[in-house]
Formats: sequence, structure tokens, C-alpha cells
Amino acid sequence: MTDAEDRRPQSERARSMYAHPAGGGTAVDTESSTTSEFTLPEGLAMGRPAVPESETTSEFALPNGLDTPPAPAPETEGSAFSLPSGFGLETLHAFTPATGLPAVDLVKDAPWQDRMRTVLRLPVAERPAPESAQRTADETGPAVPRVLDLTLRIGELLLAGGEGAEDVEAAMLSVCRSYGLDRCEPNVTFTLLSISHQPSLVDDPVTASRTVRRRGTDYTRLAAVFQLVDDLADPETVVSLEEAYRRLAEIRRNRHPYPGWALTLANGLLAGAASVLVGGGPLVFLCAALGAMLGDRLAWLCAGRGLPEFYQFTVAATPPAAIGIALTLANVDVRASAVITGGLFALLPGRALVAGVQDGLTGFYITAAARLLEVMYFFTGIVIGVLVVLYFGVKFGAPLNPDTALGTSQQPVVQILASMLLSLTFAVLLQQERSTVLMVTLNGGVAWSVYGAMHTVGGISPVASTAAAAGLVGLFGQLLSRYRFASALPYTTAAIGPLLPGSATYFGLLAIAQNEVDKGLLSLARAVSLAMAIAIGVNLGSEISRLFLRLPGAGSAAGRRAAKRTRGF
Repeated sequence: MTDAEDRRPQSERARSMYAHPAGGGTAVDTESSTTSEFTLPEGLAMGRPAVPESETTSEFALPNGLDTPPAPAPETEGSAFSLPSGFGLETLHAFTPATGLPAVDLVKDAPWQDRMRTVLRLPVAERPAPESAQRTADETGPAVPRVLDLTLRIGELLLAGGEGAEDVEAAMLSVCRSYGLDRCEPNVTFTLLSISHQPSLVDDPVTASRTVRRRGTDYTRLAAVFQLVDDLADPETVVSLEEAYRRLAEIRRNRHPYPGWALTLANGLLAGAASVLVGGGPLVFLCAALGAMLGDRLAWLCAGRGLPEFYQFTVAATPPAAIGIALTLANVDVRASAVITGGLFALLPGRALVAGVQDGLTGFYITAAARLLEVMYFFTGIVIGVLVVLYFGVKFGAPLNPDTALGTSQQPVVQILASMLLSLTFAVLLQQERSTVLMVTLNGGVAWSVYGAMHTVGGISPVASTAAAAGLVGLFGQLLSRYRFASALPYTTAAIGPLLPGSATYFGLLAIAQNEVDKGLLSLARAVSLAMAIAIGVNLGSEISRLFLRLPGAGSAAGRRAAKRTRGF
């Protein structure tokens, strides 16, 4: 190899090494032809033309043969209340009834309870705009936190006084709407109240809550709170926030209308009247009254020492049972069963039972479960107190017969008067206003007359008779409360006192104390059935009363929307 050949580029020398030798076939011009390892072999056709090197591509580019979708229309600035994209008019029928969304006309003459119940059962987006009944001097509206705080304080007094959860929510919503706060959602449970206010869909909500720690029975205070809410909802009555706080403070400071000695005396008269209802005489009346008053004082003593209500009920149930056992052991010609039954009437938690069942029937299941659990604890305390005394009485040989029937038809006029006395004393124990005592006394007499006519004369079962009498009590109570724009509890709770199942409870406990468990449980189940009949009857009477009232939106589907039947799903 010459020096000139050695000075050729390395690539040319490499190509010359793979060239065909001279004389060996077709000569290949290695000097002019250039090849690459990426060049397609000869005879292989290209599927599509190669992309020119100058054309730029991207990994997000669509492959050839795939149609490009049309470009979307430019988005315009919308609103939070505008329909979303893809939601056309043809899809509206899937979300709206055939008749459209009914317009709600809040009747001005209807009580605020019914108007607020109508609003509560509507979705937030369908609620009519609030008309502020209370105006401020600068027309800028009150501070939202102060209005929510006032609302919670009012709801606390109502819930602590035994008002139903639905009525408490209606009162809270009425206070908020009176001051022009829209989009408010109250929430009531047994021990907690909360309310949330969201001015608009883009503003942050304001939420406040309050815990109910103390409960007390004072229907006079309850009526004063209802009057305050009624004044706030009235556009002709101007109540500023400061004035509302002042009136609320006065309601809290007000003393009970009846002193302690009057409550103890009323407890004794209630037990005596109940003993007359089950066939007792004058001696039974006195013994039952004495036992109930002694039990009441012992319960006050336990309350002063800080013992829970469970032990207070247990202690209060022992004196009437002990007096009845003592009379039996002393061979006194008196019905010990009537004495013990009369003492039980003063302890049975009828008020909490009615409120619990009412909350369950109106859809407040958590609150209803808590109230009924409270009733169960109170009833268990009564059972323990009576069973302990009856057990020792049986051991000492007291001739107690659980099969003895208590008479209820010997003196109907006396028993009607006794039922009215029972309702009157029950109203005093509930701390009712003196103006409502007469009406609830008459209501209790009517309830017992209906029960006696149906059960004693007509021979109808006691459960059905009790339910009918309680329904009449609820009907009259609701009509009277709407007439006076007040709560229905003062007109219904005391009137159901004569219907409470005191005798069935006593005979069930006596049978258990004598080792007749099956018979005792059967009698206690009958007592529970009577108690449920009372509660359901009162609520049903309240609902029937709405047929006689002018309700807002009653002619449309939005009058008072209820939960649809789930059909077992």
C-alpha cells in the first residue's frame, strides 16, 4: 500500500475493503455511493411517505388517519346559578316533577309554628325569601353572630323545657328569618343545638352551637319564650336585638309560679286522686297522698345531695309501696293495691314519653331514641324501688294478690271529678300558668269520660280506648294552643295524667315479686302498650287538628312535606 492510499480518509478505506474484487462480477462504485444503517433495504416498499426532516412533531400529536374533533366553543363567564355544561332543557324532566316546583305561599294569618314547619320541610333552594320583621336603625342588618347566639339561647330554653325537636327547630328558624337571615339550617338533638348560616354560595358559612346541660319543667317559662318568638315574628311589633336579649334574661331569672310546699301538696293530691280512679276510698286517698308527699321530700333530699334522677325516682317510689305493705300487714280493711297504684301515677314519666314518641313520628330519630332511653331509665328506677319493697312484703307474708282487679265503674261522677283533680295537680307540678290550668283540667275530665264510655260501657279494649281519649286530648290541645299562639304542651301533658298505666305497672311488678315472671312481663307489656297508645294518640290528634287550621301551602305538595315510604329498602 502506497503512502497516498494511506493518507485517504478512514471511511473511504473501510468502504474499499468491502468492495467486490476486480473481475469478480459487477463492479460497485464505492467512491460515489453512500449508505446508512437506517436506509431501507432494496425491494422493501415504504408504507407512507417519510415525514420531511424540517416538519416538527410532538408526542401529543394525533396519529394520521384519526379525525380531529371540532374545537370547543370558547367558554364564557358564567354564574353559580347557571346551568352546567351539557345540561340541556331536555334533561330537566328527570329532576323536576311534571307539574313543576310548587310555589309556596306563606299565609300571613297562620301561626309562625306552621309557617316555619312549612319552610323547614323545603330544600334550601326552594325556600321563599325571608321578610325581615325586625328592622334596624341603619338598615344594614344586625350582626350575624349575635342573631345566631340569640337563636341558640331561645332554642336551649325550649328544648330544656320539654318541647319537641320539630317545634324547637321551627322557633329557631323563625328567629333567624325575623332578622332577615336567609339560608339558615337549624339542627336539634337531645343535648346539642347548632345552626349554620351561609349568605351565598361563594361565602363561608357561619356556624354556632350550644349544649343543653340542665333540664327543668317550667311551662310558664316555656310560654314566655313562645311569646317572645311570636313577637319577633310579628312585623307590627318592633323588638331589637338588645330588647330580645333583655326579655330573654328576664325569662331566665323569673322564679317558678308555685313554691316548693305547693308542689309537694300537689304531688300528694295527684296520688290521692289517682287512687280514687282505681276504686279507692277516703282512707286510701289519705294514705296514697301521704306516701307520695313523703316520696317527694325524699327525692328533693337526694337532689340536694347531687344524686342523679335515676336514684331520685327509685327513692320516691318506695314510700307509697311501703305504706301499702304496712296496711296489708296490719290487716287494715283497705286496698293496698290502690295506695301503691296512686303513688306510681305521680312518678310515671308521661311528659318525656309523649315528647319522645312525637320526635320519632316527626323524623327526629336520634332525639327520640335519647328521650325514650331517658324514659326507660326513669321507669327502671321506679321498678327497682317498688320491687324491693314488694319483695320484702311478700317475704313477711303480706297477702297481696296480683289477680285482683281494681274497680273503675262504681262511681263514675266521683271518678270524673278525681280525673279533673289529677289533671289540675299535674298542671301545678308542671309549673303552668294559672290561665291554662282551668282548660287543661277540663281537658283531662273529657279524656277520662271518653275512656270510661268506650272501655267500661262500650266494652272496647283499653288500648284502643286510651288511644282515642289521648287523640282527643291532642286535638283539643293543638286547637287551644293555636288559638292563643302558644305551645301545645301546657294543654296536653297534664290532661293525659288520668290515662297513665299505673295499675298495669303495679300488678306486673307484684307478679314478678311473687316469682310469676311470665304473668308479670305480660302485665308490664300491657302497660307499655297503653303508654305508647297515649303518645301516638296525642300526636295523631295534633296532626288531625291541622285539618281545621289554615296552613300555608296546604293545597299544594309543599304544604308539609313528609318522608316518602321506603318500601322496605
